[in-house]
Amino acid sequence: MSKHLWQTVGLGAIAGFRSMTAPALLSSNLLQYHPQALAGSPLRWLQKPLVAHGLKVLAAGEMTADKLPQMPDRIAPMVLLGRAAAGALVGATLYKINHDKPLSGALVGSVAAVAASYLSFVLRKKATEGSGLPGGLIGGLEDLFTLGTGLALTKGTHVGQPEPRHWVL
Repeated sequence: MSKHLWQTVGLGAIAGFRSMTAPALLSSNLLQYHPQALAGSPLRWLQKPLVAHGLKVLAAGEMTADKLPQMPDRIAPMVLLGRAAAGALVGATLYKINHDKPLSGALVGSVAAVAASYLSFVLRKKATEGSGLPGGLIGGLEDLFTLGTGLALTKGTHVGQPEPRHWVL
């Protein structure tokens, strides 16, 4: 199994917890590594500083808005579609960087995001009901988990750096 498959599954899952966090962390990491595989690709915009900073602002806004009672559930159809799209974006980008099929990466990332959306929905509901703590506090702990895991997946593993090509003889 390839490194970028596991990174895609991990960042796709992060997108299921918080849709903007995974693209924000990946884009920030791409500023450092600036892989040539994205040159000429529609995904190259993720390497732009303005995009990376904008995605960070959107991620922070999402974390704040998530605590509001009027926000729809993460498994509501349109919200779930956004999370799947974020997972697809990070998956396609990681696969493109590693000279693999972006469509395969998009599929892996979106499936991971949808699965994690349902898992995180159930976990948060059970944690809130079982602990008696306010939903906002549980959401804040979820934010810390998402951010910590996402940083470990991107900063700790050089996710934007392509794997060396393997020659099959």
